Amino acid sequence: MSPSPLPQLPQHYIQQMEQLLGQEADAFLHSYDAQRAFGLRVNSIKWEHHAAARELATQQFQLRSVPWCEEGFYYDEHSRPGKHPYHAAGLYYIQEPSAMSAVALLDPQPGEFILDLAAAPGGKSTQIAGRMQGEGVLVANEIHPQRAKILAENIERMGIANAIVTQADPHSLAAKFPLAFDRIMLDAPCSGEGMFRKDPSAIEEWSPLHVEACAARQWDIIQAAVTMLKAGGTIAYSTCTFNRRENEDIVEKWLAAYPEFQLVRTERIWPHLAEGEGHFVAVFQKTSDGLEDVLEQHAVSNSIRASAKSKGRRSSSGHSERGTSRTADVNDSFRQFEAWAGDHIPDFSLPPGTPLLFGEELYWLPQGNAAATVFLDNGAALDRLRVPRAGLHLAHMRKNRIEPAHALALACITGGQAAHTLQATADDTRIRAFLRGESIALSSDSESVRTKGWMLVTVDGLPLGWGKASDGMLKNHYPKGLRSL
Repeated sequence: MSPSPLPQLPQHYIQQMEQLLGQEADAFLHSYDAQRAFGLRVNSIKWEHHAAARELATQQFQLRSVPWCEEGFYYDEHSRPGKHPYHAAGLYYIQEPSAMSAVALLDPQPGEFILDLAAAPGGKSTQIAGRMQGEGVLVANEIHPQRAKILAENIERMGIANAIVTQADPHSLAAKFPLAFDRIMLDAPCSGEGMFRKDPSAIEEWSPLHVEACAARQWDIIQAAVTMLKAGGTIAYSTCTFNRRENEDIVEKWLAAYPEFQLVRTERIWPHLAEGEGHFVAVFQKTSDGLEDVLEQHAVSNSIRASAKSKGRRSSSGHSERGTSRTADVNDSFRQFEAWAGDHIPDFSLPPGTPLLFGEELYWLPQGNAAATVFLDNGAALDRLRVPRAGLHLAHMRKNRIEPAHALALACITGGQAAHTLQATADDTRIRAFLRGESIALSSDSESVRTKGWMLVTVDGLPLGWGKASDGMLKNHYPKGLRSL
């Protein structure tokens, strides 16, 4: 199928690319006439545990490997994996192939304390989390409220238990996390020249003035980012644009302004040379400044701890009262949850962390890293920040009962972690009915018809959500905002 015609490219843009690419410019400009590539990135936390789903997805979506990302694959456009139940179960994330390169070059490791500074909609955050393998702590930040909500939803869909979603401007975040992170991903807001085939409206927004405005905003964000990286840490700066002003010029300015950083490598993906829309990545390492950084970090950590003890916190849901409940209430709620979990998900385990209670909402704040434990000390660094997702949402603590959160269902790697499951294959009509929010009749020839209480609904072993069984029927608890028509 031939691609849809694009709006005419701006003349200034054409001249820019001719100056940048010289004799290659014609090949580059003709790439706009070609069909774009479609990609997905598998959830490595779940992919390896589900052989049947892995084989079906590989065949049905005609997956081919993306060369720069081991968990990335091209798929056939007409196979529509975003409409498949596996997508709802968090088996993979739809992502432009070039964009997968930045996290691959950042090279996050299990057990680290990592920040994704401009994280929405969540492609790079979920890729980082997959490489962390549930160990360590990820802070995924997005300044815009609606985009932060989408980010939190994608973190939840992918079943990530060791991530916190914040909604803060970079400088406010930097005040809370000085010299904190082992690695930082900065996928900077840019002029989007690599989005022209995917989103033609980006062509209409482009202008030389827009490029300059983006470069100024990128530099402002960088000035906050550099203060949050610990000595010896790594930061990856990326854009989905082609001009030098937002790429190589930014790198040169960075190195001139911050001599404690050294450039490790830069990479470009060009749409006329590879299957992808294009991406720029620069990787920097912050060299150690010796004792001064260590003393400063120690002083900051002590200050944060003292602040946490001296004043209350604003909750993730925006309550004006102290955000988290009294310690006794938190401990009591968590004991109730542990008893419930022992009965319903006996083989599920939480990563290192601590419980937090916001009103009736019970969360698990991850702390699987020494620096994260210092900064997050019972939520200390989250004081006065908006936090759409304070870790893993465990449950709604209703009066005299517990309702498990949808996030908890997706955090289960397999249905085998639950005591009671409704098991169905991807082509079972009950799965589509469940995703539409319908109640489901339990099979009369199975044990499930005699089950009462909470059941985990699974598709080919992948958890999808909760239902509550009674009198041979499963009442649907799939979130209304996620239901398909």
